[in-house]
Amino acid sequence: MKVRLTQNYINTVKPKEKPYWITDAGCQNLRLYVGSAGKTWYACYRSEEDGKNKSHKIGSADKLTVAQARDMAIEFEAKVIRGEVEKMEKPVKKILFCDLLSSYEPWVKSNRRSWQETMNMIRSTFGFLMDRPVSELSVMEIEKWRMERLQAGRKASSVNRFMASLQAVLNWGVKHDLIESNPLSRLEHLREHDSDVKVRYLSDAERSRLMDALDAREKRIRGGRENHNGWLSERHRGLMPALSGEYADYLKPMVLLSLHTGMRQGNLFSLLWGDVDLETCTVTLRASVTKAGKTLRSPLNSVAVEVLTAWRKQSANMSQEALVFPSPKSGGILSNVKKAWTALLESAQIENFRWHDMRHDFASQLVMKGVDLNVVRELLGHADMKMTMRYAHLAPGVKLRAVELLTSNENGKMDGGIQA
Repeated sequence: MKVRLTQNYINTVKPKEKPYWITDAGCQNLRLYVGSAGKTWYACYRSEEDGKNKSHKIGSADKLTVAQARDMAIEFEAKVIRGEVEKMEKPVKKILFCDLLSSYEPWVKSNRRSWQETMNMIRSTFGFLMDRPVSELSVMEIEKWRMERLQAGRKASSVNRFMASLQAVLNWGVKHDLIESNPLSRLEHLREHDSDVKVRYLSDAERSRLMDALDAREKRIRGGRENHNGWLSERHRGLMPALSGEYADYLKPMVLLSLHTGMRQGNLFSLLWGDVDLETCTVTLRASVTKAGKTLRSPLNSVAVEVLTAWRKQSANMSQEALVFPSPKSGGILSNVKKAWTALLESAQIENFRWHDMRHDFASQLVMKGVDLNVVRELLGHADMKMTMRYAHLAPGVKLRAVELLTSNENGKMDGGIQA
């Protein structure tokens, strides 16, 4: 029905059995919806995008007069003409963070070697976001979360790593058109201090204790096997294989290789005999297992060659496709050596030293012995010098030798000075 609407007329309009519309004769795009819940103003327009007639809610007739509703309907019509409405009326995508993460998982599984660790970390660290619409995440909320972590003793570098994983999910969602924008894009990176990236390496005393602990462990394992076989023999039972090789198990050769090659633990776990060339004294880390996704060929020093030669002799499978350090239980890739490593450190009385710190020890020893930082970078497989520079402070002698070059020439006189 079309009526020239007045305020008195609006006040007399009553709901009927079925909802109905009244179009204002004085403003063709203004309509009043009358239903059991009340009376509501709407501005009507034709969509340029699909050509359909649509309605835009203006507000309740109890709060807006006819004059106010007309003004708002006219203003809305102007926006339609300017092409502003389609963008304004476009529904905002409201996807829950848990759903976005589920969509992200297949991609990260295909493109990141440590995808499982990443997904577990995100779910455990940001569990409080799972049931939240992504569009409702706020910078203030995450800033508060970061401050709580720092106050609890977390390092800025650790918090930044957590945030990098969260930002990666959100940016991926934007790139794949699952969310309109990254609500945390304005969040700034926390400043990291030198204490956050302190390099941990073994002192001479710790290194000596570590080697002694490895030898003691080897002796203990062999002694345990002999005692157990003696017990089995007394009871006429089948004996366990004698430990006749150079090493009682995988731990000592893995530790020695880590210290002398700087290989990451994951690379050791995935190492195949086909990757090892004892004739040319090199090891190849395949692109599929390296952190940077690039093939890396590294030299093996004499200790590393001796270790691998001895370990190869006692390996059950020496084919090119066989793992160098297979799991003694499953024969597949090792998942971790935490129990053996923790016990070894306790025996050696070494604290605050992770397996990964053996990689830092490898680099630190090279730098302290005067090896050029760029060579260290190549041995570690770093893409640029930024990561390698953390070891620069261990080579003060290099800087001293550099500035000493300015102090005298071959005749013992000051270079650049005035000579008589």
